[in-house]
Amino acid sequence: METKIFNTQEISAAAALLRQGELISFPTETVYGLGAVINREASVKAVYQAKGRPSDNPLIVHVNSPEMVWHYAAKNAAALALMKAFWPGPLTIILPILPGSLLPCVTGGLQTAAFRMPNNAATLALIRETGIPIVGPSANTSGKPSPTTAQHVYHDLGGKIAGILDDGPTKVGLESTVIDLSVQPAAILRPGFINADDLAPIIGPVETEQHHVKKDEIPKAPGMKYKHYAPSAQVLIVANQSDFKAAVAQELTQQTAPLGILAFDQQLAQLKLDTNSHQVLTYSLGDNITTAAQDLFAGLRFFDDHPQVKVILAAGVAEQKLGLAYMNRLKKAAGGQFYQK
Repeated sequence: METKIFNTQEISAAAALLRQGELISFPTETVYGLGAVINREASVKAVYQAKGRPSDNPLIVHVNSPEMVWHYAAKNAAALALMKAFWPGPLTIILPILPGSLLPCVTGGLQTAAFRMPNNAATLALIRETGIPIVGPSANTSGKPSPTTAQHVYHDLGGKIAGILDDGPTKVGLESTVIDLSVQPAAILRPGFINADDLAPIIGPVETEQHHVKKDEIPKAPGMKYKHYAPSAQVLIVANQSDFKAAVAQELTQQTAPLGILAFDQQLAQLKLDTNSHQVLTYSLGDNITTAAQDLFAGLRFFDDHPQVKVILAAGVAEQKLGLAYMNRLKKAAGGQFYQK
């Protein structure tokens, strides 16, 4: 299959392919998604096949207006308030669905579904042109770092999907916050750019303790059950920034292969590495948590393009606000492994 790259002037052509049952990757402010219309079972199942994704992992339903949600879910005062405050934006809302309104392959067989209105004009136009919501997991091979550019999507799914709507690099870089409104109190199932402090003034108390999905349990949201975001090399998280220099020195004495370093500008400057020695490969996370969130997945993918790197030392941050979302993704990429002295 030829995978066509569409620009933002070719949205009608991309929408026509979606209506025909083809798969189209689309941009959001967080990461690129893999789109299929929600009313074609074969198309939705093709999303799982293209990604190599387990089919019990539910898919997020992307809409271009709050009104579109109520065709599939009963109106909810808390949801309406959150939509008014944060849509379009990086917030996914889980709601009980109307009986028979969505295919089981969309919901993972659950009686709830996740809805999101992305803050990207091209994708909102794509949904409007298509005339129906589209499912949209991240457009990557399952388990690998999520894509933040059209080129990342092509790397993983070129030849497997009909097209990619290219709108440049994403702005946020980490997937949306997922809030579950089907339970009381409401619970964050996946942290993101919007945090509990943002949500609580609008809907009251929000549960933030991360739920660990059991082996035989169907997750309510993507990213809860399986190892995600992992490059081929083993990631080791350096929790304390003061330990970074010692961690690099230790790993360089133990590694015969080049060492990968994913760190902030200040840390890289302090290391004073000789990058011409072929002992290290570095990728900058910028100078703050916002740039780190934007660049995390691109950095992990950078090291996949350098298979000689077997270990990556990655900078940890304090788990608060956006740092909570960053560490959630980084710990999954590392399989929970931290650097040990």
